[in-house]
Amino acid sequence: MKYIIKNSIFALSACLMMILCLGSILTGCNQANETKTDGTKNIVTTTTMLYDLVREIGGDKVEVTGLMGPGIDPHLYQASSGDVSKMQEADIVVYNGLHLEGKMAEVFASLEQQGKSIISIEKGLKTDLLLADEENPEIHDPHIWFDVSLWKEAAKHVASRLSEIDMENAEVYTKNLENYLLELEELEQYINSRVAEVSENQRILITAHDAFRYFGNAYDFEVKGLQGISTASEAGTADVSHLASFIADHQIKAVFVESSVPPKNIQALKEAVSAKGFEVEIGGELYSDSLGDAASKHDTYIATFKENIDTIVDALK
Repeated sequence: MKYIIKNSIFALSACLMMILCLGSILTGCNQANETKTDGTKNIVTTTTMLYDLVREIGGDKVEVTGLMGPGIDPHLYQASSGDVSKMQEADIVVYNGLHLEGKMAEVFASLEQQGKSIISIEKGLKTDLLLADEENPEIHDPHIWFDVSLWKEAAKHVASRLSEIDMENAEVYTKNLENYLLELEELEQYINSRVAEVSENQRILITAHDAFRYFGNAYDFEVKGLQGISTASEAGTADVSHLASFIADHQIKAVFVESSVPPKNIQALKEAVSAKGFEVEIGGELYSDSLGDAASKHDTYIATFKENIDTIVDALK
């Protein structure tokens, strides 16, 4: 009898403990839900450029999470299960499009089918402003951020879409856009003043992959890259030899490595040029498919572009 009573008491105690634990879990869940009622939008972006852009336009009305960190190549980036979860849980997902995040296309399509709020920069740009891939005219070059005038259009599109999705804060997004456009105008003035230091016959930019055609088109540079517009394409021996001859024939002072592309191809190019009897320098590292990090102080679009133009001009002039 004592054994039965003892077991009953133990069972009753266990039940009470389960009820208390369950109550704690439910309370915790309620508290977690309460902390999300501050009105800010949880936004997930793909590239570092978009992370910075959305923070500029969204201000304190958004909380931004970037999937790709500094130095990450978006052409080759594959979303992890954790990335997919972040995008599913976000209020809004922002991506570049134009095949930049080439290995994530199915993820974006799936999110749209689920009714997720998506902002695609591609959809905010007129097709006639885009550059076609020379080898495949049906594909557009995705590196639109290297033309500040196009980045202004991207900013306008982000502000417009945020205002549609979050109408309550539309006035804030519009004001932030106005301020950011003024900063971009100052950036354009800086770029043009620095470009003027390089004579027209020296404005030839050679990099690891063809990421700077918008830059060349906007600021009057001839641009050549060892690889195509995507780093998924490999540069062959013939590509290296042909470009090395071009450099030697035109006596180009410098070529450039990129922060998100391994430097081996540019080093091989330098050696190939040397074998042709001309010495070309590596003029420095350019940020191509990623911004810099906080330690470099180049972790914003404007700071990164200024660093790039300073590196290019100082090496070529």
